[in-house]
Amino acid sequence: MSKDALKEKKNTKGIKIYCDIRRCVGCRSCEISCAVEHSGSKDIFSAVKEKPMPRKRVKTEFVGDRIVSLHCQHCADAPCVTACMSGALSKDYKSGATLHDKGKCVGCWMCVMICPFGAILRDAENHIAVKCDLCPDREDYACVVACPTGALFAGTEKEFKKKIKDETRPETRDI
Repeated sequence: MSKDALKEKKNTKGIKIYCDIRRCVGCRSCEISCAVEHSGSKDIFSAVKEKPMPRKRVKTEFVGDRIVSLHCQHCADAPCVTACMSGALSKDYKSGATLHDKGKCVGCWMCVMICPFGAILRDAENHIAVKCDLCPDREDYACVVACPTGALFAGTEKEFKKKIKDETRPETRDI
């Protein structure tokens, strides 16, 4: 997906980052680009020297025999928002995003425990939770742009399903 196409998607309701497990090779480029994007310097060589270290908001791990890049799914009825006792997590009903106010986070980790996707991470150094924020300061998504295999896709669930279907050979679609 081109950078221009990603820019257009930023204003679409229900955008999520999806991972095509057929393409993910576990290189962790998404994790590195996410941490750099959330660093003070926005530069990989300077970011590794920052104190505190910038934190990634995505993780790559094995699920069964496949590798997958896990992101916040910005659930419509987000259990993390309900579980958050400090009000640090909320829904932006206009965009569909699940927002995190780190200033309100008390580090109780309830959101980490309840997330059905394991997509909320602990920042133990700062005693707060961190999660995908859909790169609000960018016109595109750092992880999607950094993915060398094109495994990451920014779009709606319907668009992702269509993309997968279009890329699947017709003779194997209904197996």
